[in-house]
Amino acid sequence: MRAGEKPRTPTTMRDVAKAAGVSRMTVSRALKKNSSISEKTREHILAIVKEMNYVPDQMAGSLSTKKSGFVATLLPSVNNLHFALTVQGLTEELEKVGLQILLGHTGYSSEREEIMIETLLRRRPEAMVLSYDGHTERTFELLSSVDIPIIEIWERPVRAIEHTIGFSNEEAAFRMTEQLIEKGYRHLTFLGESDDSWTRGAARRSGFIAAMKAAGLDSTRIVQHGAPPLSSELGAEAAARVLQVWPDTDCIFCVSDIAAFGVQSYLLGKGIAIPGQIAIAGFGNFEVSRFASPSISTVVVDPLAIGRETGRLIVRLLDENATDKSPTHIEVPAEPVFRASS
Repeated sequence: MRAGEKPRTPTTMRDVAKAAGVSRMTVSRALKKNSSISEKTREHILAIVKEMNYVPDQMAGSLSTKKSGFVATLLPSVNNLHFALTVQGLTEELEKVGLQILLGHTGYSSEREEIMIETLLRRRPEAMVLSYDGHTERTFELLSSVDIPIIEIWERPVRAIEHTIGFSNEEAAFRMTEQLIEKGYRHLTFLGESDDSWTRGAARRSGFIAAMKAAGLDSTRIVQHGAPPLSSELGAEAAARVLQVWPDTDCIFCVSDIAAFGVQSYLLGKGIAIPGQIAIAGFGNFEVSRFASPSISTVVVDPLAIGRETGRLIVRLLDENATDKSPTHIEVPAEPVFRASS
């Protein structure tokens, strides 16, 4: 603002109503979908809204309707393709009913998640979506006491807060390990993350251990290296540790495809034949696993479906005419797929 200039006053609904020659209630109705006013009146008002650069005060509207119009969504990362596709699917479904998402990322920290949840709840979201990577006890208590739908995604937790959508990471890892054993691998090593507390990565490690024990094989063959999420670079570093600690390894099952790509790159650089000497398996069906050479065996998941199912569930739960709002789990399958690396 220049010296001597008066601060600009934002355009109000009263200003728009005056310019359009209608009441504020009519302006309010024109701004809503499926309003009862005529299309001609609506177009007239919207043209003035655009001309006057009027931005509706959503918070003010929520005070009267007691609806904020947004769904709080917390993910551990925003630069992960799987989570980006989940948000895409969720957004597509919510937009159909005029809802938007308010997105935050926790950085795989349950403490940060707790702080963000407290902040978001003050803004009165209509629902909350969380990617499950374990919660603090306070988070569990907070979300168990609020009167909005709570949906945990990407896992089927034993202690669910309310609704869940996804699959059991432990069971998916168990099936992958079981099938690798059936293929003849006996000296399998799991490559996971350090300081993973109770994350989905830890659940995958638990599935590996259970499958190895069930087959009567050594379940202690585990290398943990780097905080989640494990990068390709850290995967390559961890591969060196695997060869040092478990030199007889004939298959490395990695916590993710990204880590598996790093492991495979390292081994190929050392002249180790894949799968001739060591087989590789990952988790997630990321693009890098499909186009690596050799292509990497993995557990296939469908992030877009998880997002869409989450959006559909929220729409159903927020429907005032819905009769059944009891806690539910929607399964989105995760299945092993074998490629050239094993």
